[in-house]
Amino acid sequence: MQMINTPYSLNSKGHYSPAVVYNGIVHVSGQLPINYAEGKTMPSGSIEEQTRQALENLNYVLKQAGSSKEKVLKTTVYIPDIAYWPIVNTIYQEFFGSHKPARTIVPTTALHFDALIEIDAVAAE
Repeated sequence: MQMINTPYSLNSKGHYSPAVVYNGIVHVSGQLPINYAEGKTMPSGSIEEQTRQALENLNYVLKQAGSSKEKVLKTTVYIPDIAYWPIVNTIYQEFFGSHKPARTIVPTTALHFDALIEIDAVAAE
């Protein structure tokens, strides 16, 4: 079992790894729309901006684990309002292109830091 960390996760207050690789499968923790590279730790922007940022974060963690978005097997997308579904679906489709991993979209109550989206994934290594 290999715990994957990133330069941004080393100071995390949460007790988790951004990803864990086991038997060739990468389990990616939920990615919030936080722009770590710019030091913005609180989500900001519209659902479109937040979706793009969460997917960018997912892609970054996948790469750190030796995987890629083309190897994603399944995602779970959490949104606080099902009305966001069409927008999220469009941006998600742009991100994955012709690759169609299995997916569950879960309408929730408020997400951490009042984010509008959180995405986790399972991928092949």
